[in-house]
Amino acid sequence: MEVEQLLSLSGSALAQAVSSLLETPGLYVFSDILELPNVRELENGPHAPVYQLLNLFAYGTYCDYKERAASLPELTPAQRNKLRHLSIISLASNLKCLPYSLLLQQLELKNVRELEDLLIEAVYCDIIQGKLDQRNQQVEVDCSVGRDLGPNELPNIINTLQEWCTGCEAVLCGIEEQVSRANQYRESQLKVKVQVETEVSNLQKTLKASAASPSSGPAPAGAASNQDADQPAEPRDPASSQEPRQPGKKSSKVKG
Repeated sequence: MEVEQLLSLSGSALAQAVSSLLETPGLYVFSDILELPNVRELENGPHAPVYQLLNLFAYGTYCDYKERAASLPELTPAQRNKLRHLSIISLASNLKCLPYSLLLQQLELKNVRELEDLLIEAVYCDIIQGKLDQRNQQVEVDCSVGRDLGPNELPNIINTLQEWCTGCEAVLCGIEEQVSRANQYRESQLKVKVQVETEVSNLQKTLKASAASPSSGPAPAGAASNQDADQPAEPRDPASSQEPRQPGKKSSKVKG
């Protein structure tokens, strides 16, 4: 049903339309309906229980309905099933592993088979994503859809967002400090590089200048030795080179 159609209704027709909306498949957000002016008029009229039931579907759970069942309209099977789905979403927003025992207690189901059928239906409706752990008797929830936020929940959300903004500012300040340190280190390294390149350039110029200047000073010792080597050597007396034989026995001939 469109919003324009709801705005054109009032009284019992509007109450009947609201009750039908609570059974609509895939509809899990009701705050927009609660804000309609003609729907708000139901709060103080004879159809106030219908308005309270709509408010319960927006913000409450199945346990809340059981506590107030005497003052609320009786649920149809489709409404009961949807309210249980909404209760699973509320539990999944606080816990990532939902024990079967907790779900059986909160949803007032008779056995595990009914609970698993309800969970499988919720997964196919795409209101939660996860897997059933039958060995450990629990549901591991990966993510779930959101529900309407009640007026009493807004301060907590504001505080959470404020803490998140404060944390982001602290991280940003830390990043800026690290960037500043990195820039200072880079500038110092550039100065060192320029200084080293200047010293290398000056050293190269000095070496080139010393290599281009003429050599002076005494001749090296190697040159004199080479000059002496070019002159012919004086002949030596062979007689003086031979040492005199000492008298001794004649050498005997030995026959071989």
